Amino acid sequence: MTRPPAVPDQAEPAALPARRLRELDLLRFVAVGAIVLHHFAGVRSTVWAGRDAQKVYPELAPVAHFGYLGVQLAFIISGFVILMAAWDRNAGDFAVARFVRVYPAYWFSVLLSFGLFLACGAAVPYEDGDGPVQRLLPNLTMLQDGMHVAPLEVVYWVLWVELHFYVLIALLARIGVTYGRCVTFMVSWLIAGAYAKESGSSLLHTLFLPDTAPYFIAGMAFFLIYRFGSNIALWLLVAASWALAVHYLVNDISPLNAWKGVHEIVIPVVLAVIYAVLGLVALRKLTWLRWRGFTFLGVIAYPLYLVHETVARAIVKVFFPHPILDRLTILPVITVSVLVTAVLAHLFVERPLQSLIRPRLSAAMAQIRRGGAPSPDEASSDVPPPDSAHGDDEESKRDAAAAPPAPVP
Repeated sequence: MTRPPAVPDQAEPAALPARRLRELDLLRFVAVGAIVLHHFAGVRSTVWAGRDAQKVYPELAPVAHFGYLGVQLAFIISGFVILMAAWDRNAGDFAVARFVRVYPAYWFSVLLSFGLFLACGAAVPYEDGDGPVQRLLPNLTMLQDGMHVAPLEVVYWVLWVELHFYVLIALLARIGVTYGRCVTFMVSWLIAGAYAKESGSSLLHTLFLPDTAPYFIAGMAFFLIYRFGSNIALWLLVAASWALAVHYLVNDISPLNAWKGVHEIVIPVVLAVIYAVLGLVALRKLTWLRWRGFTFLGVIAYPLYLVHETVARAIVKVFFPHPILDRLTILPVITVSVLVTAVLAHLFVERPLQSLIRPRLSAAMAQIRRGGAPSPDEASSDVPPPDSAHGDDEESKRDAAAAPPAPVP
């Protein structure tokens, strides 16, 4: 009996229509919306300058309190989308795509935070000898956490976690993204995270992010299910990641988010719902969510996340309490304001900067791959015409025309 021909590891179903996953755009906006509600009405945040938002809005507090779980939803979506973005791309192209997507809105948010501090003194609390001026330049790099410099905005901590994930995916893209390598990577990362927890090593904890790894791994598994179909190994990975995510979040919950006797029940249930919804996305059960507006909601979700505390804090500092803007009117005011700011940031900052930066970064990456040599068009334009270089001698002209342009060191 002859063996059937082997199927290449990177093979995929023949018919996979490319389409925008608008259901993920909607979920991305829902995740950020939950975080915004949490900061505005569910936790002691920088928006209210020391006031507890739960006491400002006791009617919303029981629901808004758990809006922090929007971060977990965002991490799972990131695992799905980032693996999709890395598929069929090399590490350089992946890095360019991520840089162009992440940095323009981030630079705007950092400068906006600094500008509002100068204009009206609105800023997160600082220690003695510390302030926005000292934090500005490190924050512009997005590497401030690695340099032990506090962020200009508290919400930037999520970006540092995301950068860890991007580096790991870039390393995977460097060796080539295939189905088998992805599964190996996911299983290895889940186990390595458990080892990091066991060891108590801060280095291993930094490298493998055991607390957040389950969400990224689940998102990656959901993408593989979406692209290649279900199998028990992937669903076991999803189940394991949910179990570890619940354990880590319940036992290591921030004191700001703790609600003894309640969060131990709500967290497993909400995470189960989140995983179930992403499972429906992976199984293509939510493809009926096709409204184009979801795409716009998805693209403004990132700038909305970045600026919502910045803008709201400045408005509250200047106008609250106010004879006209009481606690019931200030909430819709700051909500509309942060939405408008996010839309403007996307239209007039993100899109123009992305159009400006993307081709230049792509050209730079291409030159790096050529070992520093210029592009063929640039090289040929630098070679003088044969007659100007060698006079009127016909043989010299022929030799000059045949000679390849010298590489630029």
